[in-house]
Amino acid sequence: MEENDLQKRLFNFSVNIILAIRKLPNSSEYKVITYQLIKSSTSSAANYEEAQAAVSRSDFSNKIGISLKEMRESNYWIRVINAISDKSSEWVSFERESEELMKILGSIYSKTSKPR
Repeated sequence: MEENDLQKRLFNFSVNIILAIRKLPNSSEYKVITYQLIKSSTSSAANYEEAQAAVSRSDFSNKIGISLKEMRESNYWIRVINAISDKSSEWVSFERESEELMKILGSIYSKTSKPR
């Protein structure tokens, strides 16, 4: 199985998020935020992986749609972290990457969700 560039980006995004979260404070508010962010970022990548084995066009489109929703949620939690922390360059770059990934996933979703 050959990984495509988007698969690699989504995988790396979720791994890098996990690694960066380990550096954040261990306060109660961060625990809630980071728990949600880990779930959404890894879910986006996992749903894209599932889409690669879709059994139909509608199944593919549905998994891409879920991947997009999860990336939107990831972007939200990253923006929260940026708003309550020192806006480190690492988290600012995560925000940019999540925005780019949303655009890519949104483009794929809009092309595949339309009837042929």
